[in-house]
Parts: sequence; C-alpha cells; structure tokens
Amino acid sequence: MPTPLRLFLAINLPPAEREAIHAAVAPLRSAARSVSWVAADKLHLTLKFIGAQPAEAADALHAAIAPAVARAAPAPLEIGGLGAFPDLRAPRVIWMRVHPDPRLELLHHDLELACADAGYELDGRTFRPHITLGRVRERLAPPAARAIADAARGVHYRGRARAASVEIMCTEQSPQGNRYRALASLALAGGT
Repeated sequence: MPTPLRLFLAINLPPAEREAIHAAVAPLRSAARSVSWVAADKLHLTLKFIGAQPAEAADALHAAIAPAVARAAPAPLEIGGLGAFPDLRAPRVIWMRVHPDPRLELLHHDLELACADAGYELDGRTFRPHITLGRVRERLAPPAARAIADAARGVHYRGRARAASVEIMCTEQSPQGNRYRALASLALAGGT
C-alpha cells in the first residue's frame, strides 16, 4: 500500500523574507531550546490543512481549488507581531502574525468552500493568518514560558511580502525531520 501524502495549502514566503524572520526571532530560539523551532526554509503561511491522503488526491485537490485561485487577486502580506496559541503564558504554537487583508481572507474563504465541495472537512474556526515559528511538544514549566514571553517582547520585526500563488504542499517525514515539498503552484490572478 502506498504511503499517504500529508497535504496542506500554503503561501510560501520569498527566501529573503524567511531568512529575515528567522534571524529576527533568534532570541526566542535561545530562550527556549526545548521548543521544536521551524527552520527558515520551512516558514510559510498555511491556508488549509488537508491531512493524510492517497497520492492521487493531489491532482483532485489541484482541480478543486484551481478556479478559486484563478479568481483571487494577489494580496499584500504585512508580517509582524508575535503570539501563541493559546497564549504566551502557556504556548503550544508560537507564531508571527500576518495582518488580515480582505484579499487574503477572501482567498481563504474560497479555498475552504472549494475544499468542502471536494469532500474535505470544512474548518469552522476563524482564520487567523500566521507563520508558525515553533511548536511546544511538552508543556513548558512556568519559568520557560516566561522566558519566551520576555524574549517575544524584544522582537520588533516588521516585514512585507506578496502572495502571488498558492502551493499544494506535502510533508515528508524522514529521520532528519519533516521536509516540505511543493507538489503544485497555482498563480493568483495577475500573480507572477
């Protein structure tokens, strides 16, 4: 039986933006080495998590979302501000905010509907655009959580990028850690 693909839809950031974000949050990585920090080349904005699917699902997903992506306009991405789910006092996911933009929110909405029409589960949560920086695997002791919150106050990164395409991504697991691979890239209307 073939190994299923772990699929998600994303906006990949330009390499220079990824490196700048990664450098800016170095104090966070120093404050909490036990957190599973995301490498610079993996930083992205997830639009929809699909999950484990058979290999042929990637082509069907491409066909399902192509009309929604073709209708969508490129969107500016204003990046800055740190946070965590549920919060910085007890973080599980540490992230950098992508400020909401109507074009980005409309793209997310249309992708959700296209995926729901294709049989994927509709995500009813509010879209909170962000770039995941790190995941906390085991609950942090209060001093470690405070160290992250203190370090976060010292990060004042502001960046800009342009969302010009949506990528169908898959996560490949290996002994060296997860690797992300783009299976397809769909240009937004007028995107390059």
